[in-house]
Amino acid sequence: ALKSVWASRWNARAFYSCRRAGMTLEAVQMAVLVQRLVEAEYAFVIHTVNPSTNDASEMYAEIVVGLGESLVGNYPGRALGFSCKKDGSAPPQVLSLPSKSDSLHGAGLIFRSDSNAEDLPGFAGAGLFDSVPCVKNEVRTVVYSEQRLMMDPGVAEEIMRGVCKVATDVEAAMGGVPQDIEGCVKGGKFYVVQTRPQV
Repeated sequence: ALKSVWASRWNARAFYSCRRAGMTLEAVQMAVLVQRLVEAEYAFVIHTVNPSTNDASEMYAEIVVGLGESLVGNYPGRALGFSCKKDGSAPPQVLSLPSKSDSLHGAGLIFRSDSNAEDLPGFAGAGLFDSVPCVKNEVRTVVYSEQRLMMDPGVAEEIMRGVCKVATDVEAAMGGVPQDIEGCVKGGKFYVVQTRPQV
């Protein structure tokens, strides 16, 4: 798993993204993080400043069923996308409905990259290098008509407002600096997997 993450610095995504940013692959300095996987029901990525509008009072997030690798690893399809006023003055606004046909599920350890190329100018960095779980993730077909996130408006709002609270809490903990946050939900609890300054 460790060697696979290191080797991913030479994948096509990394090569073309670094080249576009004027960075050689030889200049990439990479560490590998080893983390325990949370067996997530849902995973999310948050931008604490809406990148479409640059509105600092509004966050934008995407949610997928299962592990976040299907979101940050460039798997086909869309996530549930929404925006929310950080002060909670308005209900979350759904901006895109999900279309990812598969979700990933698993437990154990995951090896992930951390490098000076994760936040290239003009590139969010999600999925630039590979994340490698120590156990093979189970792939499940997503049946959205059976997902409470899609079929129960109360559950959907509770999860979206919870993600918005994560956004405001993490941004405040980081001194008010806008953040790009990855996290997940399991059993009604919200977990932050990583955060870094939003580019």
